[in-house]
Amino acid sequence: MTALEFSPYDYRIHEDPFPTYARLRDAAPLYRNDEFDFWALSRHADVVAAFRNLDVFSNANGVSLDPSAYGPHAHRTMSLLATDPPLHTRMRSIVSKTFTPKKIAALEPRIRAITLGYLEPALDGGSFDFIDELAGKVPMDVISDLVGVPTADRAELRRLADLLIHREEGTFDVTPEGFEAAIGLFSYYDELMRDRKAHPRDDLTTELLTTDYDGERLTDDEINAFLFLLVVAGNETTTKLLGNAWYWAWENPDERAKVFADRERIHDWVEETLRYDGSTQMVLRTVKSPIELHGTELGVGERVFLLIGSANRDERVFDRPDDYDIDRVTSDLLAFGSGRHFCLGALLARLETRAVLDELLARVIDYDIDPDGAQRVHSANVRGFAHLPTTVVTR
Repeated sequence: MTALEFSPYDYRIHEDPFPTYARLRDAAPLYRNDEFDFWALSRHADVVAAFRNLDVFSNANGVSLDPSAYGPHAHRTMSLLATDPPLHTRMRSIVSKTFTPKKIAALEPRIRAITLGYLEPALDGGSFDFIDELAGKVPMDVISDLVGVPTADRAELRRLADLLIHREEGTFDVTPEGFEAAIGLFSYYDELMRDRKAHPRDDLTTELLTTDYDGERLTDDEINAFLFLLVVAGNETTTKLLGNAWYWAWENPDERAKVFADRERIHDWVEETLRYDGSTQMVLRTVKSPIELHGTELGVGERVFLLIGSANRDERVFDRPDDYDIDRVTSDLLAFGSGRHFCLGALLARLETRAVLDELLARVIDYDIDPDGAQRVHSANVRGFAHLPTTVVTR
């Protein structure tokens, strides 16, 4: 057997991390990588405990190992993802006013209208790229609608977001093109905020500029960072979730048949995809108080990956974890984290994914994917497809 090696930058991990995750859970539940100076927790119980233990596991240095993203200034790009209480409490209290269940549910008609705007012309051709022509466009439009980004600017923002998460093989940080993309995004949102200060509108940007928490408002830099986070995390992860659901249903025709026979099962389809192959595979934490794990003492400053993708395949929690089974109970999945840092956009991501898939199944009898044309994204944290050529049989 080959030596047990795990790196978030390894293209082989991007293609299929799950055999390595299984070996980690069995042989090295607290894995050490000396090259990149991190530990990794792979078992469900350990990942849950770390998510909930804010006294030990800190977000203050960010959730990514990338040198440009890790450190005390990580909040400048990753917003509340890179904060601990009390700053996290203040920021989340303000921005969460837009992400209430009632407000998210009210977005469904608009999400479906956006979906049909892309879906109907795609279906007319019979064959289309599921990512380029549908899954990559709907989440960007939904976020852009919320934020107040004009239609004409959205394709460029998506291009910049794609550049930001891409990693070249053998490199361990944002590419030069990614750095330029980040500058472009921040500049764009600066201009958007200036416009909303002069001309307020009914959108999230205006709301963030005018909402306070205990009499204190967010700074311009804090708002810019949150908008930056939305376009990267809110857009890219939902795109990848849609693609993963479409792909794994195709790979598992018996499971696909259950959903095509009963669209009420779309919820189960989405939840099993989140467990089986979620778009967010791992997040980083920094130890701020010593802790012993699996017989090893971790000191202050140690960096620890929480392997969400592995936890969701842990046979200690999920029976037959490597089977894609939409009949299973998924209440223990960790796709959106746990505890105080549970993903603020979870409701929106789930609603978008269900709505898009429902509109598809209302019009499609069956479909096929060209495996030779399917191309994965290469990213240290996000897992999914860049291209997914699809041929459909319509009703």
